[in-house]
Amino acid sequence: MKNIFISGASSGIGQSMAKSYSKQGCTLGLCSRNIKKLNLVKKECEKLGGKVFIYQLDVQNSQKCIEISKKFNLEAGGVDCVIANAGIGGDDGLFSGNSQKFNNILKTNLFGVTNVLMPFIPIMKKQKSGTLVCISSVAAFIPTPFHGAYSSSKSAIKMIFDSWRPSLKIFNIKTVTICPGFIDTPMVKGVGRKFPIKPADVASEKFLKIIEKEVDTYIYPYFYKIIIYFYKLIPKKIYNMLITKIFSKPIS
Repeated sequence: MKNIFISGASSGIGQSMAKSYSKQGCTLGLCSRNIKKLNLVKKECEKLGGKVFIYQLDVQNSQKCIEISKKFNLEAGGVDCVIANAGIGGDDGLFSGNSQKFNNILKTNLFGVTNVLMPFIPIMKKQKSGTLVCISSVAAFIPTPFHGAYSSSKSAIKMIFDSWRPSLKIFNIKTVTICPGFIDTPMVKGVGRKFPIKPADVASEKFLKIIEKEVDTYIYPYFYKIIIYFYKLIPKKIYNMLITKIFSKPIS
């Protein structure tokens, strides 16, 4: 892969993946709302050997996503892989009496993914090649109290990719769903840091290999596969009792 577009690239997993691809000499299109941080990432990536184009973008803006997809395709001379990584965490604001916080998570984590990816699909269809990647979560399999918006958004994008996979395969477009557990990024706070946690740079190197292998759905690290397995087995009453003790209050 040579030309890679990554959303949410100013920090966390997106930033780490950008650095990893830079080491391979890739051409990168990096976008984020925070242009100052993005400029710093650009400098780091260029030192590592990458060629970098940056774009200030709020993934909730579907029209701007269309414009930037065309711009990157033109500037880079094509696109091989698009990674929809931009996302936000936070609790639902369950007792606030207002759905604004809940809806904002959905708009970023769900619609932000389709806004970023879908403009590139006609390009990949025409060239008959390409890879789409979404960063889902272990939360797509296991719900946690106070975080219905986050869990449902990650479950939804996983299902979207499951739906798209056979349709896009006809045009040699691959779809890879990555489902991380807790990764050491600014998003992980509170009780989340008591779980097994992997450094973002270690995780990103693993994700690059998974994308190259074109694995359909990948859960990382392996520990979370075991948790998902037991979640499916134990009675929901017992699960609810245990998970309520662990997540006794929102992680904001």
